[in-house]
Amino acid sequence: MGGEIVLYMLVLLIVLILLGVHIGVSLAVCSGLGLYIMFRGNTEAAVSLISNTAYEAVRKDVFAVIPLFVLMGDFIWRSGAASDLYRICDRTLRRLPGRLAIATIAGNTVFAAVTGVSIASAAAFSRIAYPEMKKLGYKQTFALGAVAGSACLGMLIPPSVLLIVWAILTEMSVGALFIAGVGPGILLALLFSGYVIIAAIMNPSIAPAYDKPLVEPSREENRSELIGGLGILALIMIVIGGIWLGFFTPTEAAAFGVLAALVLGVIKGMRIADIMESMYQAGRTTAPIMFLLIAAQMYSRLLALGGGVNYIQGMFLDSNLTPLMILGLMTLIWLVLGMLIDSVSIILLTVPIFSPIAMSLGYDPIAFAIFGILVIEAGLLSPPFGLLVYTVRGSVPDKTATLKKIFIGSSPYFVLILVAAAIVISFPGIATMLPGSLL
Repeated sequence: MGGEIVLYMLVLLIVLILLGVHIGVSLAVCSGLGLYIMFRGNTEAAVSLISNTAYEAVRKDVFAVIPLFVLMGDFIWRSGAASDLYRICDRTLRRLPGRLAIATIAGNTVFAAVTGVSIASAAAFSRIAYPEMKKLGYKQTFALGAVAGSACLGMLIPPSVLLIVWAILTEMSVGALFIAGVGPGILLALLFSGYVIIAAIMNPSIAPAYDKPLVEPSREENRSELIGGLGILALIMIVIGGIWLGFFTPTEAAAFGVLAALVLGVIKGMRIADIMESMYQAGRTTAPIMFLLIAAQMYSRLLALGGGVNYIQGMFLDSNLTPLMILGLMTLIWLVLGMLIDSVSIILLTVPIFSPIAMSLGYDPIAFAIFGILVIEAGLLSPPFGLLVYTVRGSVPDKTATLKKIFIGSSPYFVLILVAAAIVISFPGIATMLPGSLL
């Protein structure tokens, strides 16, 4: 009976979401109603269990990782270090075809290592890279696609909010998932860069070569870029290196990262007003995620008590589908949901169900997590929701940059993300090799 109640609540959850009810509210309502029915109308028992679940959720110190990493990324963004990073990548890669697009990918790869959300990358490089590409005559869809597509790296390369949420829901090691994202993140960046180079060679008109001599930066610009570049490298060493070498837990690394980012921001000229705005923005970004996570913990408790995972797992396994077909079905569900709701909500809805099923099918939990993040990441570029597409549209200083053009330009990156996901699940060592020392 418990499994059937969970299934009914899952159907109700989908209906509420399609009707436009906020995902957090939908999760809380279905969890409460399901527990009420399961306890045969005992309101006191249902409310007590829900309140205890919420209390236990907010007491977990791992929850502090999310606001800290978001704040660290905002400090870096407002300090101007992202602009320094882009200019350094631009000069370093100037001999490559489509160098500005590759510099955007390289900049996003490094920038992703100091921020936990793709939106920050998309907003920053929309203002930094797109005007430069447009000025040099890059095809508009190609330039917009490079900005939107490469911003996806922020959701895979640690510290990533999606990896944190996945780890919390599955009770996996945040540090292990962070390190697991490094190899696939680099692989994805190489795939993106390979596409840009091939496209620029086959059709030079989309990314004209820059034949004019480069203007040497002034001493002040050199100093600013050096500070920004070294500062970002120092942050990467503190956050990723500290976790990898075992010096810090992810929460401690996030706290030290915020302090280092604050010092860098002050050196780069941030003032009290900028620091306060970063803190307010981190709160505005984090609060909805925290609410969603608490509601998701209630949803997970309902699944556990009702035996929902075993019930749904039995439905999958009794369907005579092969493991590859079940994986394909999960991928299809993720892509469809990516057209309707945001990535965090997709993880909250599906991972408590999909992850145990994948484990029972023999997939490595770390490799499956990275595979799932990649597929869900592709949803950031898929119409009609395409969160990153809308972010780029709202950030680029060009009214002719329509949503249609951004979707067209980012479509090759959408395909490459799915290719990277297929490679990771086929060769799990790409994801599991580095975090082996943490497990």
